[in-house]
Amino acid sequence: MKAAFRLLLLLILVLISEVNGQRRKPGRKPGLKPARPTPEPVEPTELPPPLPPGPPSVFPDCPRECFCPPDFPSALYCDSRNLRKVPLIPPRIHYLYLQNNFIDSLPEESFKNATGLRWVNLDNNRIKKLDRRVMEQMESLVFLYMEKNQLKEVPSFLPTNLEQLRLSRNQISKIPSGVFNKLEHLVLLDLHHNKLSDGVFNKNTFRGLKNLMQLNLAHNILRKLPPGLPSAVHQLFLDRNNIEDIPDDYFKEFPNLAFLRLNYNQISDKGLPKNSFNLSNLLVLQLAHNKLTNMPFINPKLEHLYLNDNSIERINGTQICPTALVTFQDLSSDLENVPRLRYLRLDGNQLKPPIPLDLMMCFRLLQSVVF
Repeated sequence: MKAAFRLLLLLILVLISEVNGQRRKPGRKPGLKPARPTPEPVEPTELPPPLPPGPPSVFPDCPRECFCPPDFPSALYCDSRNLRKVPLIPPRIHYLYLQNNFIDSLPEESFKNATGLRWVNLDNNRIKKLDRRVMEQMESLVFLYMEKNQLKEVPSFLPTNLEQLRLSRNQISKIPSGVFNKLEHLVLLDLHHNKLSDGVFNKNTFRGLKNLMQLNLAHNILRKLPPGLPSAVHQLFLDRNNIEDIPDDYFKEFPNLAFLRLNYNQISDKGLPKNSFNLSNLLVLQLAHNKLTNMPFINPKLEHLYLNDNSIERINGTQICPTALVTFQDLSSDLENVPRLRYLRLDGNQLKPPIPLDLMMCFRLLQSVVF
């Protein structure tokens, strides 16, 4: 009996020592420092992973990383999929959407069969330049969107059938000589929010753009109005530069100009000749956020005028009226020959109410005045 009790006691002691051994942390050898844990990276990877492939398409040639709508067989949607590379584009595709990815180049191999492309959207990628051989394959291209990339200059060897070229929000500081010479079909050129300076432009920069209707040079670093702008332009955007003055008869070179935007510049009365905006086809003139102290002379056909946030202190309606003022007795006369101004914005100046009576008598068709 005693022998059995001793054996049971010995067994209990062994079990207790095993449990204590498991709870005790292992000691480290003297003289050794503990290894530092590897710090977690702020961004585990530079780019997010590409999206997983979608379901099989009804089109056997549809890239798995893209979407081919069954009811729109000429379109390929590869946008917003975290792509690094352009997939192989099928020859049936006319409309290609690759915006919002991480593409940094356009390989010739990807476009070797895509000779019928008409619309390509590459907005918000990382493209720094375009390959000449790729551009030469896109003979039918009409619309090219490359906003928010990393271009340093306007791409050369652009397809001659191009009608719209959108290159805003890049880092463009150079326009190669002759780059627009063969783009006679181009109607829209958007270069806003780049790094274009006065030295980039000369009288031949835009040569070849015979049918350009809209030109956007806003938000660059211009101090002067560029020379040699296309004479066919209808809409001209030059806001958010550092333009200080306007040369005599500068805008007379554009007989079709209907919309002119010069907001957020440094234009003062000194740098503004009297008849700068006396243009028969001009309908909208925006001069907000400049340094004007007087209301400029305008053409009777102008319909919208923005002069807010200048330094205008007073307005003499008799002096600025583009036509002769009428008397109260003539207010009911024919309105065909009165100024066409319908919207006038004057807030943010140093004017005090009320609105001058002679101003209202001159612009009798005014529907809204922000004073």
